[in-house]
Formats: sequence, structure tokens, C-alpha cells
Amino acid sequence: MGGAERVAMAMHDAFPSAPIYTTVALPHLLPKKFREADIRTSPMQWLPGIEHRFRQYFMLYPFAVENFDLSEYDLIFSSSSGYAKGVRRRRNAIHVCYCHTPMRWVWRYEDYVARERFGGLTRSALPLALWGLRKWDLRAAQQPNFYIANSELVAERIRKIYGRDATVIPPPIDVDRFQPANEDEVDDYYLVLSRLVSYKRIDLAIEACKRLGRRLVIIGDGPDRARLEKLAGPRTEFLGRQPDEQVNYYASHCRALLFPGEEDFGMVPLEVNAAGRPVIAFRGGGAVETVVEGVTGVFFDKPESDSVIEAMENFESRLWSQSEVRLHAEKFDQRVFSFRVLQFLGSVAPSSCAEDLLASAQLLSSDSAQRAWPRLAIAR
Repeated sequence: MGGAERVAMAMHDAFPSAPIYTTVALPHLLPKKFREADIRTSPMQWLPGIEHRFRQYFMLYPFAVENFDLSEYDLIFSSSSGYAKGVRRRRNAIHVCYCHTPMRWVWRYEDYVARERFGGLTRSALPLALWGLRKWDLRAAQQPNFYIANSELVAERIRKIYGRDATVIPPPIDVDRFQPANEDEVDDYYLVLSRLVSYKRIDLAIEACKRLGRRLVIIGDGPDRARLEKLAGPRTEFLGRQPDEQVNYYASHCRALLFPGEEDFGMVPLEVNAAGRPVIAFRGGGAVETVVEGVTGVFFDKPESDSVIEAMENFESRLWSQSEVRLHAEKFDQRVFSFRVLQFLGSVAPSSCAEDLLASAQLLSSDSAQRAWPRLAIAR
């Protein structure tokens, strides 16, 4: 459940009868709300080994999204970090794309793909394949009528790469899911919540905690786990993937979250803020827009363990207010997100549904906002 999925979930909550179109869905991994939704998949659903080999089929996704038949819908909302913006609409329909970032593996190849451990042949062949995908992506980027970006950083990338303007609406945080612990219950450990992939720079957090002798708890799994375990000191614990209840517990009882990578937005720091705990983050990407230095966390400026250590020592010399930290997270609550998105959709939607969208924005906190929208589709 990454950012794109959480946006789709928030939109499903607002429009529970709107169908969700997606290339592939794995029901056994979906939250209960999604399992009960009207999810319509592409023929890619039946490809051999799709659950584990979905990246290897990357050249097929454009064909899959372009062949969805959305001709009956007045309004299409796509949550896209790659392909979903390429869905086609009928001439007088409106397509609003919530863009988490222009396709990272295409436009930031050296920064993203080259950090993964590919063999020499694969590494040599990828640029040619991505050249064709880049051309498709530029064409697909003209399909939406309007763009919403998750951060100013991404809005600037959309302008630079696609030549399109975007309205910034931060993604939704489920603030109610987290409850701060009592101050005397906060434990003596730092926390990492992340997929274990190399570009997240979790190695910096491990090295810093090992050198300082601090306890570090890492929740998450991924292809970089074996390498990271070899780097870890005796006070670093790898818990793997954990259910929400355990994540919430560790988030509310940690000293602080360590967030050493550069993300397009970064929802995890705000989720830990919702649990009342501060953040130590790299000064880059979306964290610059969500971490208030000295109030909800501190920054480090260089992707080096020395810089992380300096920030940790700075953090430990300060006092922190749990109530102020949580209050900041509430500005990004999913109700705030839904209200802002509904207002935006109401301002650009066809007249057949614009008035009802604006009314739902005003009535978001009541059951009357949960209406049926038979002519709206969500693409992910």
C-alpha cells in the first residue's frame, strides 16, 4: 500500500460505487475495503508469474491501460506514478490525474534503475527499451485534462517534463489510525518504516546508529534486506513486514523516525507525526514540504552517516511537544485531502456531476457525502 494506492483508497471511500480500473490486482494482498470494491483488471492479470514478475512486463502496461473502455464515464480520476494517466476518455469527458511523480524509472534512470542490482546484459538493454517508453509517456501525459501533484517538487517535474501545470494537494494521511503514547512510555529506540530497497538509503540510518550505539528497529522488507543485515550492528533489529497494529505501536513509542532517503512526498514522516513522534529526515524531496524544523523534526543535509549522526545529536539535545507534532499531521488528514479533491473535481467536472461534487465537499463529514456515482471511474 504505497501512496498511489492510498489515494485510490481515499477516492473509493468518497465514491464507493465508482469502479476502479487497474492493470493487475492481487486480492489476497488487498485491504478489506479494496477486496469489496468493484475492481476491474486488464488481461495482464492472467500473465504467468505476474505477482512476482510484474516489473519484467513493463512494456505491456501502456497497451493495458489504453485498452480500458471508459467511454460511459463523465469523469475519470487517475492515481498515477506511471501508467494510469494514459487511459483514454471520450471526447466530452474530463480526466483528472493525481500524479505522484513522472515515471521515475524513465526520467530518473541513473538515480533509480542504476542503483538496483541488474546484470550487465539487462543494464545494457534497458536504455533502448526505456527510450520507447519515454516517447509513450510524453504522449500519454497529454491525455488528462487536469493534473494534481502531491508536492511542489512533483508539480515542478510535471512542468519540466510534460509541459503541464498542476495543482498541489498533498496525499491523505489516516491520522485516526495513530494514537500517541504517554510521554513516560516512549522507548529508547529509533525507527525505520520502509521498503528495503537501496535508493531509500537505509544504510545511512544503520551506520549512524551503529556508530552511536543506538537501538534501531527496522520494519519492512525488500530486495536490499540481506545487504542491510550484513551492515547492521548488534542493536539493530529487522522485524520484516508487520500488521498495522504493530506499526502503530512502534511508531508511537519510538524516539524518532529516521528518514534518510529522498522521496517525492514521503507519507511515513507524517504518519509517525500523527503518532506524536518527531522525524530526522534528509533535507530533500517532499520532506522539505512536510517536516517543520525544530517543531516536527530535524534535517540532515548530506547523504552521509556523519551528517545523520550530527542530526541525531541535535535531535537528542531538544525537547519535543507531542501535541504540536500531531497537530501538524492533522493538516494532512484524509478528510482534508478528500475535501480539497472534491472541491477541485467540482470546479472542473462536467455539469452533469459538478454540483453534486461541490455539495459532497461541503457535506464530507456526514453520511450524505457517501453517494453513488455511476458515471465516475477511478484508474490506478
